[in-house]
Formats: sequence, C-alpha cells, structure tokens
Amino acid sequence: MQRRVLLSTFAASSLLVACAYRRDAQAVLRQADQATGASRVNTLRYAGAGTGATFGQAYVPGNTWPRINVTAYTRWVDYPNAALREDSVRSRAEPTGGGAIPLMGTGEQRVSAWLRGTQAWNMAGPAAAAAPVALDGRIHDLWTTPHGVIRAAMRHAATMHSEGSLSVVSFAEPGRYRATAWIDASGHVQRVDSVMPHPVTGDTTVSTTYSGWRDWGGGVRFPARIVQAMGGTQVLDLNVSEVEVNGAFASDVPATVAAFAERVESHAAAPGVWHIAGGSHNSVLVEFADHLMLIESPLYDGRAQAVLAEVRRLVPAKPLRYVVNSHHHFDHSGGLRAAAATGATLVVSEPARAWFEQTFATPNAIRPDALRQSGRRAAVTGVDGHRTFSDGTRTVHVHFIEGSPHAQGFMMAWLPRERLLVEADAYTPGPPNQPPPATPNALHVNLVSNVQRLGLDVDRILPLHGRVVPFSELRTAARM
Repeated sequence: MQRRVLLSTFAASSLLVACAYRRDAQAVLRQADQATGASRVNTLRYAGAGTGATFGQAYVPGNTWPRINVTAYTRWVDYPNAALREDSVRSRAEPTGGGAIPLMGTGEQRVSAWLRGTQAWNMAGPAAAAAPVALDGRIHDLWTTPHGVIRAAMRHAATMHSEGSLSVVSFAEPGRYRATAWIDASGHVQRVDSVMPHPVTGDTTVSTTYSGWRDWGGGVRFPARIVQAMGGTQVLDLNVSEVEVNGAFASDVPATVAAFAERVESHAAAPGVWHIAGGSHNSVLVEFADHLMLIESPLYDGRAQAVLAEVRRLVPAKPLRYVVNSHHHFDHSGGLRAAAATGATLVVSEPARAWFEQTFATPNAIRPDALRQSGRRAAVTGVDGHRTFSDGTRTVHVHFIEGSPHAQGFMMAWLPRERLLVEADAYTPGPPNQPPPATPNALHVNLVSNVQRLGLDVDRILPLHGRVVPFSELRTAARM
C-alpha cells in the first residue's frame, strides 16, 4: 500500500512538473510572439544572397557537400495555408560533385520549389512537376523559420528548460519532425535544432541559426543572417537584404500535382532485360536463371515500392537477389532502404560501402520506413573497380567510370551479349534530333573515354534518366 501511494504521488508530481514546463514554455512563446510579431505574420517574403552546398551530392562518400554560390534567393511563406515557395539562382563553387547545377564555369541553375499542405512540387517554366521526395524537407523548413517555429511550438505541447539566459523550447510534429528552439531574453529565436526523416540518412539532424534581428517595418522583426547545417555540414549562409510582410502570395496546387501518383512504364530492351521508366529516374531489371538483379532503386520509398511491385509483376517466380547502385548521390540511393527491406543485397562502390553501412544503421524512427518496418539490417557488398555477375548464360559487368568529376566510385553496368550499357548522370539524352552542344559536356566526353578504355562494343544506352538511345547519340553529343 505504501509503495502504491509513493508511486501515485510520484506520478502526480511528474504530471505537475510537466504541466509547469508547458505553462512556462507558453509564457516564453507568448513573449517571443510579442517581440517578433509572429502571430501578425500571415505571409512573409524574404530575399538575399550568400553561399551554400548541395545536400547529398558529395564527390566522395561521407565528405562535405559540394559548395555553391547562391547569387539570388527569395522565399515566400504562408502560415495559414502551410505554404512555401523558394526561388534561387545557384552556380558551382568547386569543380567536383553532383547535382543538376551546370559544371563549373558553364552556367547557373534556377530552381523554384513549392509546398502547400502535403503537396510538394517544382516549377520548370510554366510546367509543374510533383516532388514527393522533397515533402518532408519543405514542411520542416516552413515550421523552423523564425516565426514558423514560434507558431508551431505554440500549437504543440511544447516543453521548456533554461540554459543560462536562453529558454530552450522543445516540441514535435508526429511523423514529421522534432524541434528545439533557443530563445533569448529579448524573445528572439537564436537557433533551432531539429530532426527530420530522410530516405538515405534516416533521422537527420538540422541546425539553423538566426542572427542580426531587426525591425523591417510594421513592428515585425526578422534576422539579417541565416546559417543552416544538415547532417553536420553547412548547406546555407544567407545574408537577408529584403523582408516584406503580409504581401500577396498565391500557392494553389497545380492539378497535375494534386493527381500525382508514382507510375512505372516497363519496356523490354532485350529478352530478360527491362527498362523501367515512368518518372524522373529509371531502373533496369535483369533476369538470371534463378534470380533477379535490379539496377538502381532511386529517390525514396514511394518510388522504390512502385518499381519493386513492377519487378514482382514482370517476373513473379524469381527472388530479387541484387540491387546495384550507380553511385551514392541521394537521388540515386534514396530507394535502397526499401530494396534492403526485401532481403536483397545492395551492390555499391567499395568507396561508399562503409559509409552506406554506417548511414543505414541510423533508422527512420520519426516515421518508420520500409527498412525499419521490416526489422532487417541492410546487407551491403562492394565493387572495387570491376565486378562480374554471371550464371553462365547471362553476364553483367559492373565497372567504375574513372576520372569523372561527378562522383568517386561512379559505376555503370555492361551487358556484353545484349550490347547494352546502363548509366546514370554521365549522359542524359535530350529530345530526339536535338543538335549537339557547341561545347561538349565533360561528363559525356568522360563516358565515351571510359567505354573506349574498356573496349565495350555498345549498341544502346539504357539511361537512368531519359529515353533509351543508340550509342551513336552519345558520340554525337560528345563530338567523338
């Protein structure tokens, strides 16, 4: 009886402490709201320039992300509609690494990224393309903005403790992210540390610092500098030059985005070989006597599951034994966790093997993914320059693409009997009958050089972006 009384007393005391922490957190948040004008902000636009890095596109697995120049940056937020738009102009600041930014010294990239509710998309001119892989990141970015984090913490069961003169407020949006905000005595958010799910790195840490708070007009305060790191490496250092409060911002979800669903389109490239397309990233299925090999499982669980369902439909009687990864960049490795959940062995470059093993040991616990739900541990094997897979009838050679500025351990697959080459990013075919560029792309030239080095007699390319093309199209593009 005495023990039950003690336990009941302890539970009641703990509940009272938790309630006190919540009350203290709400008091701090009300002060921050009053100091910054957060609740008076419905829409906000801020602009500036600075530097950054391309997350997930490291040249060497596990190294820092490739540095970029951000010559123009504008972000709109709309808190009542949970909407965001981010436009930027970016160019490379170092010659190696991946991403869609043109090679060093050859141009810049313009990006327009959007969010409303649970829909994410990108705009390329007037065309909208659904971007479900970016959804978690954009929701996170909206609600960890200086005003967004105050508003989000106020509507969730935030708790608080003190660290010196700073109030440390923590909260979570289940299935989306966890966040902790450091708020100074003036009510300004100094830093937000957060964790969000990611298809490659699992629960991923983000740290965003805000400094130089000032009044930009209308009684609303906003920082003049924003610095953000993801996975321990800096991705943005922005100097803010403009802030506009409660201006017009339209964020209607395009009909094509609202209707989006992952789809696959399979085409037989040869008996027992299928090119699986239907989205921005492709895969290739190869049938052996008693098992299957899938070359590339890209993007995220949603795309991977659609591709894996197509694999089962095409060859239902054989197990998927191997999934080959062309390289470690996140858009090409985002479906590997889902592939590992099936029990398949992941075939990666030897330079990336240890990094993948360590990375996949971090689970997606905020929102459990296929690997987490399966209870399996990813099985990973490496390729050190070259590896052959054969059953005596079908042969697949996996070779490094040597000397490419795109990635270390960059791999292509060669099917000698079918004379088929499978590659990603080294060459993405353009529209049919497009004239060759005035100056050949260095990645194209490098790919042709590697084919020549290995003495491969290629008939067709099965690209992991774009349409199947004869090898002659690459030669024309490379002017070789």
